[in-house]
Amino acid sequence: MTLPSPLPQARRRKRSPLPTVLGIVALVALTAFIAFGNLGKSLEYFVTPTEYVQQRAELEGRPLRIGGLVRAVQYDPQTLDLKFNVTDGGASFPVQYRGAVSDLFKENQGVVVRGEFQGNTFHASELVVKHSEEYHVPQTQAELKDLLRQSE
Repeated sequence: MTLPSPLPQARRRKRSPLPTVLGIVALVALTAFIAFGNLGKSLEYFVTPTEYVQQRAELEGRPLRIGGLVRAVQYDPQTLDLKFNVTDGGASFPVQYRGAVSDLFKENQGVVVRGEFQGNTFHASELVVKHSEEYHVPQTQAELKDLLRQSE
């Protein structure tokens, strides 16, 4: 009696890489859509008053940041109501803000305001005051006293 010969080893089917590749591409596309799909709606543009005048139709109704110089400041520390004009020399807009104001906020100082236009008035929800990047340590007692007097 002869022993039956062993069966040949079964051949493995080669799997197509197409489903894996398509799955990875779909996952990347979904991630990109979620990350960047609504990006245009959430952007806040930084513009100067002149740029806003030129692009008013595109920017109207969007949250904005407007930057320029402060003019005609009216601040009531009791009610925390602040009114001023922001200008870049070419155009100017009235700004209204309610809240505490930094000591650095003053006439002819650079400012960036975040908020929205309501009519021709910009209603700010946040103020960012620009300041000098230079810091000089007072060298004498007289310079220190002058610095303290200016900040009052």
